[in-house]
Amino acid sequence: MGMKIELVQEIEGSILDIGGGGEGILGRLYGSQVTAIDNCQEELDEAPGGYEKMLMDGTALTFEDNRFCNVTFFYTLMYMQREEQRQALREAARVLRPGGRLYIWDAEILSAYPEPFCAELDISIPGEQIHTTYGVVKMDTQDRASIEEMCVAAGLLAVDTRAQAGHFYLHFRKK
Repeated sequence: MGMKIELVQEIEGSILDIGGGGEGILGRLYGSQVTAIDNCQEELDEAPGGYEKMLMDGTALTFEDNRFCNVTFFYTLMYMQREEQRQALREAARVLRPGGRLYIWDAEILSAYPEPFCAELDISIPGEQIHTTYGVVKMDTQDRASIEEMCVAAGLLAVDTRAQAGHFYLHFRKK
């Protein structure tokens, strides 16, 4: 049994979901509000339909400044090295409208090498239960504090931060 995450529709306006291929959790929940990007076409192909999907690198977004009301990272930062995380969060802040919101769900990673790090999740969205495991091998570690620092450095203000059993949720607002 994995970490339990219950998601309900509470985000209003357009959503850029970075790393939104694969399970497509935010796309399933918010449908046409979502533009999901992923740097892997196979992940986009696997994701369910009902929202826009684009092949794009989260560290080099091709969207204009201030385009989206919201940006989400659902267990996406764990797949990036520290410098990629920093750049992806700067890009997220750039494409957010003033007052826009950034939401991050991810895991604390103390070690992901040589043994892979795996996050087993039981996700509940209205009408659907999803059991999935996200796994990664990388040298970098990550924790809530390091991601929070990167968000603040990108010009974002903390609204809510929560941690439980090695997983965290962060909510930031653009000034």
